[in-house]
Amino acid sequence: MNIAWMYLDKKVAAIKAIKDSCSMDQIIRNYESAVEEKQTRMLPQQSSVVSLMSRSTGTLSTAEARITDSIDAIDVIRGRYHRAVEFMTWFRPAWDALAEDERVILSEFYRSDTSKNTVVSNLCRYLHVERTQIYRLKDKAIDSLALLLYGK
Repeated sequence: MNIAWMYLDKKVAAIKAIKDSCSMDQIIRNYESAVEEKQTRMLPQQSSVVSLMSRSTGTLSTAEARITDSIDAIDVIRGRYHRAVEFMTWFRPAWDALAEDERVILSEFYRSDTSKNTVVSNLCRYLHVERTQIYRLKDKAIDSLALLLYGK
């Protein structure tokens, strides 16, 4: 075991993973439309003939600049997509292994933009428990997720 692994704050890392999972899922869902959008930007907009070099100065034409910018943007999108797939391949099995109530609690606490008081009140009604119990269940759920993600 790497010595640095012992000093990783696994609870904080698990919370960050929960928060990141939403954006990673969105990157995966929007990948094809984002690439398609950049590919359509590469097509010539006015003329059917693409002049790649300016005859007088030897600099890039606007068409070539648009094409290279689009290719660069597609490379960035593909890189994000591959990182998101790798992340979700690591995160999803641990998330799915949690009990339904644990997923609901963690989602409400860390994926919601609602105030903590509202989240706790909603969870109290949903689970039929007291406020202090909600915090204990949240801590237990984080511990479970951290264990599933990082081990002991």
